[in-house]
Amino acid sequence: MRPFKFLGRMLLWPISLLWETLYRVRRFSYKYGILSQSHFRLPIISVGNLTFGGTGKTPFTLWLTDYLDSLGAQTMILMRGYKGKLENSSGIVERGKRLGVNPADFGDEALLLSRRSKSASVVVGKNRSDNLNFYFEKEKPDIVVLDDGHQHLKLSRCLDIVLFDALMPLSRYKVAPLGYMREGLSALKDADVVVIGRADQVERSTLSELKKFLQPHMSVKSLLCEVRYVPTGLYDSRYQVRFYKDQIQGLKVYCVAGIASPHSFFHLVDSLGAEVMGTEAFPDHHYFETDEMERILERAARLDAVVVTTEKDIVKMRRVVDDEKLLYLEIQVDFLKGEQEFKEIVSKTFLDAY
Repeated sequence: MRPFKFLGRMLLWPISLLWETLYRVRRFSYKYGILSQSHFRLPIISVGNLTFGGTGKTPFTLWLTDYLDSLGAQTMILMRGYKGKLENSSGIVERGKRLGVNPADFGDEALLLSRRSKSASVVVGKNRSDNLNFYFEKEKPDIVVLDDGHQHLKLSRCLDIVLFDALMPLSRYKVAPLGYMREGLSALKDADVVVIGRADQVERSTLSELKKFLQPHMSVKSLLCEVRYVPTGLYDSRYQVRFYKDQIQGLKVYCVAGIASPHSFFHLVDSLGAEVMGTEAFPDHHYFETDEMERILERAARLDAVVVTTEKDIVKMRRVVDDEKLLYLEIQVDFLKGEQEFKEIVSKTFLDAY
């Protein structure tokens, strides 16, 4: 098998090289004005990554919008609304107006962010610069958070945050189709802040290897932070707490996830002491059908277990089924390193603009 694997990699290498070269040329063209950027008079913070999802952008964006709220900022989140019907046009979930919003229209992440963010409006649609122009007068935000924005170079930003997942093996840090990267590590030079997520789930030696791998590609001025994702408890489909974190020990669960890193989620549930009776993974952003949910609930019932899913998945599941055995795990970001320095950078980005 190894000769075939080697041959396969050799065949993919030119495609990977071409992909990386095109992204380098694109980034260079925006940086030096060959391609034009849209500039706005309000601060814009980008939260993104170099890999294809699974780095914890959504909980990190929630932490960031909560912190901006504590500074008194009115925040607008600009996002693509991936796999939602409004992805190719636009739509808005206004502050405090979340009733009747369908994940099929806006996408699962938009609903999660609008529900959890205290005072942020969420705008979806891939033409994010045009959408900011269109909705600015209506919302009058003080600051914009550009979700999944590191490759969205058409929109100029004041602060660029790039997230990594400590659980991803170094061998996967190759540009697609050879690896799991959207663009090469040279793009890390544009990051003001680098955040390593799930830093608590690996050995310190593994974390050190990742840092050593990333640092030569980072700007000398970049801040390096470490975070973990802390569960707060299990909630039902009406967003009411059913089990606090310390009550999950010994609970029989059947884990279901349609996210980029389902096994990280399964591991997290297991680490809480739950008795994991089975797991089932679906593609990222999967829209669950009624028959799928009925089958999942039946399987869990046979195992005398509750179904535990992610917060991104529950916004879609609850549209097709209402069952007390369907729960989701809520998580929050907790800094292990660099929190105060990061807060100072965010505060400066916001306050210096006014």
